[in-house]
Amino acid sequence: MDREHLEAYWAKNLSLIRNLLVVWAVVAYVLGILLAPALNGIRLFGGPPLGFWIAQQGSIYVFVILIFYYASRMAALDRKYGFED
Repeated sequence: MDREHLEAYWAKNLSLIRNLLVVWAVVAYVLGILLAPALNGIRLFGGPPLGFWIAQQGSIYVFVILIFYYASRMAALDRKYGFED
């Protein structure tokens, strides 16, 4: 493999990681901590306040979804650049 091919692969890989970390940080820190008091005025189906739910459960769900999204995107990226198993 030539150097440009590898650099393009790693640039896309790092870009994907960066973007997913930004999504996770926004959900976990911004929604779960900074905006939680404002979101607590909204209730989920008469249950817990939205800010509390995001801080306790929502960020975990988003993190698991991001893991599966990362795995699927990396599989496609590996196929595209010829690194599949």
